[in-house]
Amino acid sequence: MTAKSARILWIVAVVAMGMTAAMNLFGGIGTVCAAFLTDNFPPMLVLMDYQWLYQRLMLITIGVGIAGASVTFAMFRGGPNAYRNALIVLVVGTVLGELHTRASLELRGKMAPANVKFYINLFTLILFVILGLPSIRNKISFSQPRGKTEAAAAGGMAALIVGAMMVTLPLWVGDSHTFEGTDWTDVLQPGLTIVGLAFTAGGLSVFLRSVLIMSHRPEPGSARQPIPS
Repeated sequence: MTAKSARILWIVAVVAMGMTAAMNLFGGIGTVCAAFLTDNFPPMLVLMDYQWLYQRLMLITIGVGIAGASVTFAMFRGGPNAYRNALIVLVVGTVLGELHTRASLELRGKMAPANVKFYINLFTLILFVILGLPSIRNKISFSQPRGKTEAAAAGGMAALIVGAMMVTLPLWVGDSHTFEGTDWTDVLQPGLTIVGLAFTAGGLSVFLRSVLIMSHRPEPGSARQPIPS
């Protein structure tokens, strides 16, 4: 594995971790309608006797999202526990996501958007397990701090993905948040779309610029050695 390949895998790992943290945070906050505002949303009345469950799911999921964001920033600094902490957060997030998905399916008959949160946690967990294999982990070296270019590339891609999630939010949660022909996500428009497009455009610009810089960066040890006379 070349140094450039290792950098790309590290960026993928950080972006996936950041995306998962954002999804957990958004998902936890979005559960407020089922956890505390059940009376205000007729489709959620079936959850009245299970508010205690959704309240706990909401608070713990937000906590996992905050922990995931902290781990993401810690991966920039490096350290002996960066990979371990990421793995712990992902395991908790995946188990919590599966519990939330199962509860929504059995109580409401609908999984979205809890299933999306679960799939993202599971995907990132599988990715980190693969990257934790000795032959790969030693090359990526999560314990080492990263430079500004790698950090900018990872941050740009994370902003791009979060922006795309915001723009497409009505597509993957609208069906489960529609009552009598009214899509509850409409109350977030057009602000959500404007902010999402700004994140997408800005993130794409930063990411492409950083990748261009890294693509022209010489490999370690590739500098031409002087020819002995």
